[in-house]
Amino acid sequence: MTTINEIIIEGARQHNLKNISLRLPRNQLVVITGLSGSGKSTLAFDTLYAEGQRRYVESLSTYARQFLERLEKPDVDLIEGLSPAIAIEQKTAIHNPRSTVGTVTEIYDFIRLLYARAGTAYCYQCGQPIISQTIDEMVEAVMKRAEGSRLMVLAPLSNEPAGSFRGLLKRLRKDGFARVRIDGKIHELDRAVDLSDLLSPHIDVVVDRLILNPGIRNRLADSLELAIARSEGQAEVAFVGKHMEEVIETLHFSENAACKRCGVSYPELSSASFSFNSPHGACSHCDGLGSIKSFSPLQIVPNPDLSLREGALSVWAHRRSVAFGEFLEDLTAFYGVDIYTAYRDLPEAFKTVLMYGSADRQIPFTAHENGRTIKTLKPFEGIIPHLQQQYAEAVSSAEKNTLNGYMAESTCPHCKGSRLRRESRYIKIDGLSVGDLTARSIMELQTFFNDYRPGGKRGLISERIIKEIAARLAFLNDVGLSYLTLDRPAHTLSGGESQRIRLATQIGSKLTGVLYVLDEPSIGLHQRDNERLLGTLMNMRDLGNSVLVVEHDEETILAADHVVDMGPGAGIDGGHVVFQGAPAMMLEDDRSLTGKYLSGRLRIDVPAKRRSISKGEIRIIGACQNNLKNIDVSFPTGVFTCVTGVSGSGKSTLVLETLYRAAIRSLQQLNLAAGHHERILGLEKINKVIDIDQSAIGKTPRSNPGTYTGLFTPIRDLFSRTPEARMRGYKPGRFSFNIRGGRCEACEGDGIIRIEMHFLPDIYVPCDICKGRRYNRETLEIRYKGKNIAEVLDMTVDQCLAMFKNIDVIRSKLQTLVDVGLGYVPIGQSATTLSGGEAQRIKLARELSKRDTGNTLYILDEPTTGLHPDDIRKLLGVLNRLVDAGNTVVVIEHNLDVIKTADHVIDLGPEGGAAGGRVVAAGTPETVCRVAESHTGRYLQQILHRSQVQ
Repeated sequence: MTTINEIIIEGARQHNLKNISLRLPRNQLVVITGLSGSGKSTLAFDTLYAEGQRRYVESLSTYARQFLERLEKPDVDLIEGLSPAIAIEQKTAIHNPRSTVGTVTEIYDFIRLLYARAGTAYCYQCGQPIISQTIDEMVEAVMKRAEGSRLMVLAPLSNEPAGSFRGLLKRLRKDGFARVRIDGKIHELDRAVDLSDLLSPHIDVVVDRLILNPGIRNRLADSLELAIARSEGQAEVAFVGKHMEEVIETLHFSENAACKRCGVSYPELSSASFSFNSPHGACSHCDGLGSIKSFSPLQIVPNPDLSLREGALSVWAHRRSVAFGEFLEDLTAFYGVDIYTAYRDLPEAFKTVLMYGSADRQIPFTAHENGRTIKTLKPFEGIIPHLQQQYAEAVSSAEKNTLNGYMAESTCPHCKGSRLRRESRYIKIDGLSVGDLTARSIMELQTFFNDYRPGGKRGLISERIIKEIAARLAFLNDVGLSYLTLDRPAHTLSGGESQRIRLATQIGSKLTGVLYVLDEPSIGLHQRDNERLLGTLMNMRDLGNSVLVVEHDEETILAADHVVDMGPGAGIDGGHVVFQGAPAMMLEDDRSLTGKYLSGRLRIDVPAKRRSISKGEIRIIGACQNNLKNIDVSFPTGVFTCVTGVSGSGKSTLVLETLYRAAIRSLQQLNLAAGHHERILGLEKINKVIDIDQSAIGKTPRSNPGTYTGLFTPIRDLFSRTPEARMRGYKPGRFSFNIRGGRCEACEGDGIIRIEMHFLPDIYVPCDICKGRRYNRETLEIRYKGKNIAEVLDMTVDQCLAMFKNIDVIRSKLQTLVDVGLGYVPIGQSATTLSGGEAQRIKLARELSKRDTGNTLYILDEPTTGLHPDDIRKLLGVLNRLVDAGNTVVVIEHNLDVIKTADHVIDLGPEGGAAGGRVVAAGTPETVCRVAESHTGRYLQQILHRSQVQ
């Protein structure tokens, strides 16, 4: 049988691919690179992955196919040598609050099994271990004591009033027992026992008396069995001296999982007992979510820098009546506080009164009766109790939605965030409950399971389980996620973290003969962890898989077995294979733009002179949200600042949750909670704050770059002013595909119609009436420079710029899109087909096209995602233009080419998770390089040195 060593592609025309043909080696690490929009993802995902997945699904039964993702056949003549394909993309599609890192990686399933089979139960009242034992285990425990020891086998009986014991003693005598121990004293049953002085005596039946030697094993087992039968599963063995009342040691045995002292019993354990998605294990108060929604002082007082008079309490912010003013004056005067004092500076005791009321303390409030002003004494109810009453009495969803604005997620007070019921929380391994274990980081868990070696039966049971857990933890550590905890909600993970978790899961499956297609796995990953990620990819390859990676990262490209460089341009100028072969050969190929950057023939230069940071600063004092360690951080204004650090070091928490939210809350007086911090200073130096993230610019296919940037409005105005349109009386709305009038009503302006095919994939076909052009015939008859409105929507930004170069309002918006490297994007391209990086740059272009105030704070989260070095050079030009206009730019970034050009760098760390959250270094890139503790500085030093040499 002939072995196929290549994936052969012939005539690929999907999207912008120009009928390309190429051969890719199987079972190798292949990197596809090139400019943004050059066709990388089209080749990797829309062609190879789509066809591999489609062929696999087609091999299944009709019944099975209805449950699987359906993919259309890509536009390609031939693909041979293709394996079943698995895509690991940059998507954060997990919105279920019940999903955690542990459940997604399936590690939690093994931990549940481990606790169910090898856990030790503890009484949730007294904290003592509850251990059920078999008769054989009890005998073994007794036989370990010194030979010749004197012992008594006892059956403990319940504590009851003394009067009821007379009948009990008669029954014991009748059953053949000779002795009982009452409150530690031995009594013969054939003699009268005086119980008159004992209110609630404790009685143990003496089942047997023995001297320990190897020959008593069977008799001891029989006696223990008799004791257990008499005392509902309990038995005691008391080792005594010469006198039976001289107790040296007592062994307590239980056949049942119940606490002898408290009577607390546990049901039979199963893995479901530790599942927060099952009623057998979930906390009944929070339904297994680990948190509850309640009225929160942080939501009620979103901006503590305001005073009560200025509306610090959002509940009272819009109350301006005279009566309310008198009420506020009376309340503050009684407690001796100033109504104009900032809320954060008010005494804590008074804040408690505001939130929870004055209890029984009477306060003189002003009242008006029959034209007279009087003082009435009454307690103050408190804001939170009042809101709780309103919520309980609310009947409409609108009322409840309003009150929801004052509520926040807080840790469930019953399960303390562990999500589990009380009994499950008291099953422990090595003294740790399930919640204690899952709250530890991956790195800490690796250490724990490497050291955890239980003995005996538990060791045999847990050996295989621990092996599986340890392997999966190692995979997560290998992809740079050692700082995550297993109880971290999955919806809080970034796209890069989610992708690497799926990557670790795939490694754990150890499949062979599979085509893995990855979308920039290095995104969000610090250079320090890149080496481990590359090792992971090579491990997948060495298992016998074909690993296809869309990537711009230099290390990944150079480590590949085979590189495909797409280009030469983007959009309609892309779709060609510029180079394919070994990475070393690409460095010398003049056709490859990527090769020129990697070889140093083209590069992003270090600025000859960095901007001064003497224009002031925005200073956050006492930032302590998530893992931030109560740090003080200064962001210089009027300069370009990069916030760096290893994954999980606290960058997003500091910049997005704290800086951005605190700034926008202060500037726009929004009811918005920010990350915990003591105060923020210097916001008077800016008048606007803009966060440019990578979320989609629209959730519907109707949204596109033209509508989002406002570019389409002046284009519609221009068409409405043409002579033909004016003669017909067409207004700008006639050229909108969102409203009736000019659009095609057969497809309602979509241009396509979805046809449901039941067991086959849904088919999207061009509208029969408008032929996919969205507009009716009359509207399309209106032309400007020979183009109708539908043809303009199909044009790229570059083509539109040439067409509308004399229309200032249109040209300026188009130019900003070109400046951020999006000249290849059609202005009518559906927002749902844009990548995160493209969406972020479109947002940046929209902000650039607005009138500049010169005092704006721009915040960007990894803007280089999906960008080629040549695109990064263009992006840096745009960002520097913003700074040169007097604005402040703060960027969260791992890309060294961006960091080396910054005026100021704030490096967090030194590690991720609990070991992060501190400022390791701050200053110019050269300053950061000199800090030995900085991981970023170590890699930054290498690239700065390389720039100087080149």
